[in-house]
Amino acid sequence: MILVFKHFFYKNYVGLSLWPFIFLKNTSLKEDVVLINHERIHLSQQRELLILIFYFLYALEWGIRFLRYFDSYKAYQNISFEREAYENEDNMDYLSNRKPLSFIKYLWRS
Repeated sequence: MILVFKHFFYKNYVGLSLWPFIFLKNTSLKEDVVLINHERIHLSQQRELLILIFYFLYALEWGIRFLRYFDSYKAYQNISFEREAYENEDNMDYLSNRKPLSFIKYLWRS
């Protein structure tokens, strides 16, 4: 389910997936198929990790990457879940072909 809530977002962020919802900054973003696909990849990640485990691992990995880069945005960009979503957001068939736990191969990439 896609919800629009413009006051939910920080700076340039425009979308967020919190199981089972996709939150968008404005209504026009509902037409952005790449953004919606990116957020659906996150929903798939959340579902396969039983939701709470996803959030724990996401926060843990962000913390580790922040300690490595001392830059919150760079830490965010290098989270394995984000790497998987960004690398495959243009592929509209990705979710139908995605193997379980695919984010793992993005853990050790630099």
